[in-house]
Amino acid sequence: MSEKFALVTGAGSGIGRAAALALMQAGWTLALAGRQVTPLEETAALGAPARSLCIICDVADPEAVAAAFAEIAASFGRLDLLFNNAGIAARSVPMEDLTYEEWKAVVDVNLTGTFLCTQQAMKLMKAQRPRGGRIINNGSVATYSPRPHSAPYTATKHAITGLTKATSLDGRAHDIACGQIDVGNAATDLLRPMVESEAENKPAGAEPTIDVALVGAAIVQMANLPLDANIQFMTLMATKMPLIGRG
Repeated sequence: MSEKFALVTGAGSGIGRAAALALMQAGWTLALAGRQVTPLEETAALGAPARSLCIICDVADPEAVAAAFAEIAASFGRLDLLFNNAGIAARSVPMEDLTYEEWKAVVDVNLTGTFLCTQQAMKLMKAQRPRGGRIINNGSVATYSPRPHSAPYTATKHAITGLTKATSLDGRAHDIACGQIDVGNAATDLLRPMVESEAENKPAGAEPTIDVALVGAAIVQMANLPLDANIQFMTLMATKMPLIGRG
C-alpha cells in the first residue's frame, strides 16, 4: 500500500497536534478528531498539503465514536494507525475536595474514550484487507511517579497501561500491534499550569520540559515499524526531571 491512514484523537492541540503534524510530514493521511472544529482545522492547515479529514468527536460518547469510525471507513476505506491521545486532567486540589463530576469527567475521556476508540479500531482493522494495524496509547510517567493532587489523571493512566497490555494480547492474532508512549513534561497547555505552580511554590523551581515536537517524532518512529515489530512501551522525558530518583 502506498497510502497509510491514521486517526489522532485530541488532534487540535498539544501532543495530538504534534503527532498529527509529524505523521503528515512523514507521508501519512490523517483523520483529526476533537471536540472543536477550529483547532482541528488549524492543525490541518499547518499540515498542508498533506491530506487530512477533520472529525468532530467526543471520545466519551459511544455514538460519536462509532460515527467517527464510520466516516473514516467511508472516506479512507481502512485505518492503519490509531493514536489514542485525547485526555484531560482535573483541578489540582486535595482528593477530598474533588467532586464526583470532576472524577467522572476524567475517567470518561481518558479511560472510557480510549477503550471506545480502541474497540472501533479493532473492528475495522480485523475486517479490512490487508488486515491489521497499530494502536498507540498515550500513557504518562504519572504511572511511575505522579504529582500530588492528581488522583483522577494518575488512576486513569495506570488503567491505560492495563488496556495497552490487554489490547496487545487481543490484537496479536489479527496482526494488530499495540504500544504505549509515556511522556514526561512535554511543554503543552495541559502541563503549563503545573509548571507555573511549581515555579512559584517549589524551592527547586519548575521541572525541566521538552519540546512537544519530540513526542511527534517518537510517534512516527513507533508508527512506521512493520507490524511484526512493536515498541511496547516508550518513555520520553526531560532528562533532568526528577523521575528516576533524588540526587
